[in-house]
Amino acid sequence: MFSVTVRDHMLIAHSLRGAAFGPAQRLHGATYVVDATLKRADLDADGVVVDIGGATEQLHAVLSELSYRNLDDEPALAGMNTTSEALARLIADRLAERVQAGALGDAARMLDGLVITLHESHVASASYERTL
Repeated sequence: MFSVTVRDHMLIAHSLRGAAFGPAQRLHGATYVVDATLKRADLDADGVVVDIGGATEQLHAVLSELSYRNLDDEPALAGMNTTSEALARLIADRLAERVQAGALGDAARMLDGLVITLHESHVASASYERTL
């Protein structure tokens, strides 16, 4: 399996529901470094997994819908406990929609899957992997 990873970041505010989160139940900010790894079994006709520039642009577009926002106030996220894991899945699904809609070109529709990893810090991260 071949893969290409692109990276961006987002800054958000949110609070988490549940006693397990301790002080993070209060409103706080988070800066995530976000990796998107796109996978395919065979390279395309150009000998690549996907255009890296295009993948970077699409990841940035997805993250810009979330960045510099209080996620507690976002109607589309109502009822979601915006944990790192949940955000990884949300970003993966939104990026997958763009890939399937042709935002990375027709060849990218042959991607097999993607993994989104949110790095909370230099020692902690959460990922979500899905097929395409």
